[in-house]
Amino acid sequence: MPMRPPLTGPQVAPPFTVSPPYANVGSITQLDPSLADLIDVETPVQKVCDGFVWIEGPVWIGGKDGYLLCSDPRANRIVKWTEKTGGEVWKSPSGYEGPNQEGWAPNLQEPGTNGMIAARGGLLVADQGNRTVAFIDLKTRVKTHLAKAFEGKRFNSPNDLVLHPGGAVFFTDPPFGLLNIFNSPDREMDYTGVFRLDPDNNVSLVDKTLRPNGIGLSPDGSKLYATDSSGWVVFDVDAKGNTSNRRVFIPNTVVAGGDGLKIDHLGNMWTSSRDGISIFNPQGKRLGYIKADDRISNCEFGADGYVYMTSNTRLIRAKVRVKKIARDGA
Repeated sequence: MPMRPPLTGPQVAPPFTVSPPYANVGSITQLDPSLADLIDVETPVQKVCDGFVWIEGPVWIGGKDGYLLCSDPRANRIVKWTEKTGGEVWKSPSGYEGPNQEGWAPNLQEPGTNGMIAARGGLLVADQGNRTVAFIDLKTRVKTHLAKAFEGKRFNSPNDLVLHPGGAVFFTDPPFGLLNIFNSPDREMDYTGVFRLDPDNNVSLVDKTLRPNGIGLSPDGSKLYATDSSGWVVFDVDAKGNTSNRRVFIPNTVVAGGDGLKIDHLGNMWTSSRDGISIFNPQGKRLGYIKADDRISNCEFGADGYVYMTSNTRLIRAKVRVKKIARDGA
């Protein structure tokens, strides 16, 4: 995660811009012939929306005619994007509200939501500003906080989350939402954990020795992946959501810079890296990467046949042959 200057007040974002024809802002590099089964290496990398302060947490809602939601955590809002309407504010503030709905506090680096997933019939979000995992009703946009603490201590600032086929939600808890991050005096935990939120909202600790960020699951839910300062790790997961056998999946000597990640329906990992979005097969072989002219933090597969990527202030995309893992009707 890049270092950004501390907030000095509520962020005022520029208007959303960009309309067809979309500019090409990147390229695809093939390292293995099998990449051609996942994406056309000649497909353009298009910029489809601009005007974010720092874009993150993309999630596709609905079918082919659905829509994309993205977090703008420093501006404390969730943005909705469709091909027809472009970008529009969907919820603001998305995270920390403040006594007078100012949506900002001097001890927060990112007061809004970050990672988001479709789950429990609505939207589950990593609410960095409130330091919780929360549920947002897609119709009313009303938020309910589900998990605020573990063993009596507040979370650092939940960052990303993923739904297990059994109904549990795994989430990461680095301190990136707090001012001064790891040195924030507001931290109550002396570790950055990976946690599991069960359907009854009971929270259990998966691991306390990682520096996690992005998180993902294999299509059958038997493998849990997470970023770490060492690279990317993987756990075995049983049918009840219990984890074991943590090991290195991709060392940072192969490529560094892990942030967000998604697993496609075939089990390939599409993950933020130094080069953009690196694509690894289920055996950990790097097949290629999507590079843009700015940093890429995360990605999401749309039901319209594109992989959408969050790139600094912009939303970009490329046509793909893979699909999102279908869970919770999403």
